[in-house]
Amino acid sequence: MLQGFKEFIMRGNVIDLAVGVVIGAAFTAVVTAFSDNLINPLIAALGGADFAGLGFNVIPENDATFLDFGAVLTAFINFILIAAVVYFAIVMPMNKANEAQMRRKGLDPDEETPTDVELLAEIRDLLQSEKGQAPRVSE
Repeated sequence: MLQGFKEFIMRGNVIDLAVGVVIGAAFTAVVTAFSDNLINPLIAALGGADFAGLGFNVIPENDATFLDFGAVLTAFINFILIAAVVYFAIVMPMNKANEAQMRRKGLDPDEETPTDVELLAEIRDLLQSEKGQAPRVSE
């Protein structure tokens, strides 16, 4: 039971996911500070003199009914910034490293991988050629 758990934890994708979550959480603080101190004041400037920014009260004088479009826009900008950094700082270098590793092993990363049917037909043909039979033509 513990051996299976150890194998699960030591898989590369589990460790990569854990690293991604930790880096993502740390980077979220940076993006939040950027948004709170640079983006929000710009959005508030577009919405008027008060810091409420792009929004309005559905019921006048009732702050509980305030629709804050500026906060939604800020959250969207945060998402785009985090996604861009994760892609350009983690995903893209990882893809390049995987391509380089495949090239070192003699594999062409741009080469299309054969389908299951093509592989099975090739195996069938090899087995038939070992038995001295002519390979069948697939329909």
